Amino acid sequence: MIIEFYKKLLTLQSHSIGIAAMIVAFFGIVSRIMGLVRDRILAANYGAGDTLDIYYAAFRLPDLIFELLIVGSLAAAFVPRFSKLMMDTDQTRAWRCANDLFLVLMSALFALSIVGFIFAPALIHLMVPGFEEAKIDETINFARIMFLSPLFLTASALFGSVLVSMKKFMLYASAPLLYNAGIIIGIVFIAPRFGDIGLAFGVVLGAFLHFAVHLIAVSHAGFDFSLPKTLPWHNQDVQQILRSMIPRIFGSASNQIALILTTFSASLLSAGALTMFTFAYNIQSVVLGLVGVSFALAAFPTLSAAHAGDKPEYFREVLMRTLRRILYYAIPMSILFWVLRAQIIRLVYGAGYFDKEATDYTIQVLSILLISLFAQCAIPLLARAFYAMNDTKTPLIAALGAQAVNIICLFTLLQADFRIRAIAIAFSLAAVTNALILLGLLKRRMPELDYRETAFGIAKIIIAGFFAGGIAHGIKNFIGFTFGEQIYVWQYFVQFGVTAVAGVTIYLGVSALFGLKEFETIRKSIFFKLFGRPIVAAEEQNQGTGSP
Repeated sequence: MIIEFYKKLLTLQSHSIGIAAMIVAFFGIVSRIMGLVRDRILAANYGAGDTLDIYYAAFRLPDLIFELLIVGSLAAAFVPRFSKLMMDTDQTRAWRCANDLFLVLMSALFALSIVGFIFAPALIHLMVPGFEEAKIDETINFARIMFLSPLFLTASALFGSVLVSMKKFMLYASAPLLYNAGIIIGIVFIAPRFGDIGLAFGVVLGAFLHFAVHLIAVSHAGFDFSLPKTLPWHNQDVQQILRSMIPRIFGSASNQIALILTTFSASLLSAGALTMFTFAYNIQSVVLGLVGVSFALAAFPTLSAAHAGDKPEYFREVLMRTLRRILYYAIPMSILFWVLRAQIIRLVYGAGYFDKEATDYTIQVLSILLISLFAQCAIPLLARAFYAMNDTKTPLIAALGAQAVNIICLFTLLQADFRIRAIAIAFSLAAVTNALILLGLLKRRMPELDYRETAFGIAKIIIAGFFAGGIAHGIKNFIGFTFGEQIYVWQYFVQFGVTAVAGVTIYLGVSALFGLKEFETIRKSIFFKLFGRPIVAAEEQNQGTGSP
């Protein structure tokens, strides 16, 4: 019975955009929940100390390779080309393209991983200068093992793009669950037997499982690996895909630069600083991924088509409408997360060796990060507006300017003894700076862009968000007063659940009262239609493999 069910999954196609979107959205939410479960197990088993600092610092270099070269670029370049080739009567060319691109990407990633393995000591010393020598040595060992993961994840990203092109979403969307499952296996089973290094092997296992489920599915779909008679990079289809990937590689540059700076700065602080920042960042990234990244990816093809079709008015309309939609969700979610920050952190991380001091510091970091979450969510869309106009330099310049602010704030605040709060404040100021620079440069590029109408709508969103947040804060305090001073885990759940439901309900009610267009979008279920585009699915899943 299980075998027959698995065979059905291999052949299942989702021709309906709505059904495909629901599949991807469902597995995306489940994957993020598993990610929080993973973090809770890590927090309970290791607390905020040297081990998790080593783990997260070691992950940063392999993740940098995958994020810069693959995430956000491969699917956007590959899916349209492969889909077009598959529409031909003879599909041999399409499979040859996938085969040759697989060889090219694997060769490039293998070479980069070897370079990373060899130069890991120098790179780690540069990235975490504040670590003690023994801690640096352990970070090097972790990183060298983790350099295997970009190989598996890159191959998986390519095969996942093939599955999306063929509308096979079920097994495609389930891969991130296996990625988190592999990491959890490393924490629960491998590390207790082989020591802390088992955490690194868990990351590699998760990447392998992510790859394996896609390999099985794509092999069943028709992919048959073979060595080509000519060099794979001579394939014209591969060359076209690679040329399309290059401009998009800069898409995640800003975020990666910020995270490298964060890792650098956290290494100068006490043990556990990097862990506490990462835990807080992972919480707010739930909103960033579900709202900021998803809407930006969904709007990108439309913006590109509008620019290519010389439709500047439509381009501006789509840009401003999408920005409002992002902020419609991001602003109230930021406020609600801020109101419930203590409950969220204690429910997710407050167990085992993650003590009260670590919990309190993580709450402080999350409080600061949430203030800039609206800007973090806007940046992916604003950057892609420039990419749609074939401009990759401007977002990079904005990112570098923002990171200059980050560096200045970091060293100023660290000298003023702000400790881990300095990292969060600098990160948030850099995000707001980046968003403002991009908005200003967009206005300069398109003088006809009118922010006034959009600003009026955003003002309503802010009022509705703070009104709902204020009432939610009162409800939370009332429930807390009812429970008394000593609150148990189930009471935190009740406090969180009741407050969250009340806050969302009030926000939607005020939205309807204000006549916000975005409320009508929810009512008419356009949200799922917007997320149903195959290219969005492929990029969104790759985003979901980030911090372990």
